[in-house]
Order: sequence, then structure tokens, then C-alpha cells
Amino acid sequence: MKRLQVWMPLLFSVVLIVGMFIGSALRQNVPGSRGIFNSGKRSVLQEVMDLVNLKYVDKVNTDTLTEDAIQAMLAHLDPHSVFIPASNVEEINEDLQGNFEGIGVEFFIIDDTVHVTNVLSDGPSDKAGLQVGDKFLKVGDSVVTGKSITGDKIKNFLRGAGGSKVQVTVLRNGKPVTTAITRGTIPLYSVDASYMIDTTTGYIHLNKFSGTTYEEFMKAMETLEAKGMKKLIFDLRGNGGGILTEATDIVDEFLDDERLIVYTQGNKSEKMEYHCKRPGLFEKGKLVLLVDEGSASASEVVAGALQDWDRATIIGRRTFGKGLVQEQYDLSDGSALRLTVARYYTPIGRNIQKPYNKGREAYNDELAERFENGELVNGDTVTKHNGPAFKTKKGRVVYGGGGITPDVFIPFDTATFSSNVFVLFDNQLFSKFIYIYYQQNKAYFDQFKTPADYARRYTDTRTAWNSLVAYAAKNSVNVPNVPERDKVEVEKRIKTWLARQIWRTEGYYEVSNADDAAITKAMAEMKN
Repeated sequence: MKRLQVWMPLLFSVVLIVGMFIGSALRQNVPGSRGIFNSGKRSVLQEVMDLVNLKYVDKVNTDTLTEDAIQAMLAHLDPHSVFIPASNVEEINEDLQGNFEGIGVEFFIIDDTVHVTNVLSDGPSDKAGLQVGDKFLKVGDSVVTGKSITGDKIKNFLRGAGGSKVQVTVLRNGKPVTTAITRGTIPLYSVDASYMIDTTTGYIHLNKFSGTTYEEFMKAMETLEAKGMKKLIFDLRGNGGGILTEATDIVDEFLDDERLIVYTQGNKSEKMEYHCKRPGLFEKGKLVLLVDEGSASASEVVAGALQDWDRATIIGRRTFGKGLVQEQYDLSDGSALRLTVARYYTPIGRNIQKPYNKGREAYNDELAERFENGELVNGDTVTKHNGPAFKTKKGRVVYGGGGITPDVFIPFDTATFSSNVFVLFDNQLFSKFIYIYYQQNKAYFDQFKTPADYARRYTDTRTAWNSLVAYAAKNSVNVPNVPERDKVEVEKRIKTWLARQIWRTEGYYEVSNADDAAITKAMAEMKN
């Protein structure tokens, strides 16, 4: 008890100090708010900070105390109000804006050597002549081989301001090759795949809603329509959301007139409505939307609007359940505060935010509970809805609270590996094998000109399995004697991951979708 009595005043002081820091930072970022925080004299909070710095018995790392106290404060709010340390801000902002400055390659570190596994088409490295299979020896004057090289180190060497040059030396076919690469803007694409499933049905998969998503989406739609698309499967499975206006712009392409798409409102935020504002590109065609428990936030805005207006058939599993809106405030030390400022509501007034009154741990465990109680396998029932019931324009009953429930349920694939197979997917061992196997058999795989051709004709996955077993053994992982069902499941992944190695995400989805229950159901719905 005595120790607690000694430390409690300090903890309260730190919390108050942090409040001062956040208040000061918010003053700089919220228009018209300066008078709220600027009293013209030193506050008690500032005095406490001075006393801690000048008088406290031990040396105090105020930065660490500040960050810990901020996290403790935010833990009493909703789960989506978060503090972003300065070291993470750039990466998070890059993901939202949809690009970064670099040279445009993907790589693996294998046996202390950096291997180029993919080169962005028409990107800086492609223009400079880099090839898949090249091995980095030097970047500038720095040697980038050996046990000291890490993924973060090589990223720091390769990234830089757009327009700047970096000289690299790579090993190609046993010979060193030196070239200069002019860094440029590297897109972080939102559209993973866009292709025609048959002569009239298009498919688009989005992984997020960033600053370039609507532009990418429109380009994909126009390309598919030029190929004869009359029906669309729009896949938002695993899409965790992003920028709200990118989502509303996309919904606008599916709805006519000036229909309400979504509205937001908070205790200190006035109601803001988002309506359709232009003729849509796909207002009449048959539309199926795919969602799952990983579809959240902006994805749920899309699903909610299309369901409320009876515009699409929603297929999959109940979505995540995030109905809160955040704004990001930059703080004075380069860190940021992402603060929940409003809730969003679907056109008929549903807020689909799942409860968070039991704390963040329980909130984060909610998806696991869905699996444990059988919901992901058996589907939603009316009795599982705690939120209020609503009716769409056509009289269908839908619910608020806890996500968007699909119109057609697809159970979670419960096929699991035995424990000794899981180790194949640890430490990128499986990913590295796929790259190596492709490099060793490139001449063979060159016969497949398209993902569709590959999906139909590549069947020799058992040979690849045997090679995987041998590769794993060299890395002290022994999996020769596993059940046949495990071999079949791993061979499916070999086929789809090889497609990704050859054609990136476009190839992955086109091959994977050929054996996807949700796609099969969507195609059946298209015929109704």
C-alpha cells in the first residue's frame, strides 16, 4: 500500500501533464479553438511539469511517461481513438494517401541476401532494368549482404525523395550489374484485382479506401464495361476501411437520383449528410457485394447503403461492426492523435457499431467469440441481434448494432492444418519457397500466358509439395508425413501463391476465386 501511495500522485500528475500536451496540440489543429486553451498565464499543469523535471528524485523519461499516459487515457474512450507515435505516422499516412516515394520493388532476405521478388511494372526499378531474381550487393556505397541486413535497413537505403537517384549493384546470373535508379512515387493500390469472370460478369476486389481508391475503382469499372460487363461482383472481404468520402463516391456510382448514402453525427459534431451527386456508372446492372468479419468502417458504409436501398445482394458473413468516425490531429512532436468525433448512420438510420463498454480486450476478442459460439459456421439468426430492427424500402428487415448482416450467408472455411503444418507458414518460409520454386521452374511457368490459362492447366501441385517438404527440411522443419487433406490444402495455396508471384494480386484472386464458395454463390445469384 505504501508504494501505491507514493506512486499514485505521480501517475495522476503524468495524466494531467499529458492532458496539457494534447490540449496544446489540438489548439494548433482545430480552427477557432485557440481561445479555449490559451488562458494567458501558466497553468497548474505546466507548473506540475516543471516540478517533475526540476525536483523529482530520479531521472524521468517524460517522453515514455507521456506516451504511456496517453494510451491509458484513450483506453477509457472507444477502441478506435488511438495515439500514433511519431515513428509510425509516416507509414500510416502513406497507406491512407495511397503512395510513397521509393524504387518500386518487393524483396525477401534469404540466406543473408536481399532477393528482388517483384518489380513494379513501369516503375523506377523497371525503367532502370532491375529484374525478378536480382540479388542486391550494394546500395550506394553500403554493402547490403550479411547477417546484419534487415528489412527495415534495406527499406531505409532504397527509399528517398522523389526525383533523387540511388546507385545499386545487383548480382544477376552470377555477374554484378550496376545501375542508377531515379526514385519516384510508388502506388499502394487499393484495387487488388479486376477482371471478367465470364462474358458479362465483372469482378473487383478492394483492400482499403485510400486517397486513390475511387480513381482506381473508376478505371477498373470503365475497363470492365468496355469488355462487356453487365453484372458485377464487388468484393470487400477483409477490407478494413479508410477514407469515408472515397466510399461514398463509389456508392454514388451504384445509386440514382440524390439518395442519402450515409450521415454522421457526434456530441460535438453537427449532422453531416452525404448524398449522391452525379449520374452513376452502374446504376442498373446486377450487383452482388461480398463481405465478411474483416469488412469494417468504410466497407460497412458501402454495404449499409446498398442494403438499405435494396440495390445489391449482400453475400458472406456479418461485418466487423465499426460505426465510428475518426479525425487525425497532428501533434507538435510529430506524433498524431486519431480521435473518434462522430458516429455514422446508414440511410434508414442504422448505427452498426458493436458494443465496447466491456473494454478494449473484450472488444478485440469479439471476432474470436463469433467463431467459438459457432456463428461463423452456422450463420446469423434474428435472436443474435441486440440492435433495433429497421425496414428497407422494399420491406426487408435489417438491424442496427454489431455490423451488417448479409442477405446470403457463407460459412467460414473450417479446414485447418495439423499443428506440424502450421510451421510452414512461420517466418515467411512458405513465401520464400514460392519465390525460389518459381525461379527454379520459370521456363515451365512461362507457358501459362494468363491466370485463367494457369488456373485451368496447372495441376502438378504434388511435385511442388515434394519440393516444399525438401526445402522445409533444409530449414529444420520436418513435414514429410502429414494427412492427405493437409497436403491437398497446402497444394491449393501453392497454386494460388504461385499465381501471385507471377501476376501479383490480380493473378492470386483470379486463380483463388475459381474455387471460392462465395464466388460460386454470387454467380448463382446473378442468374436469379
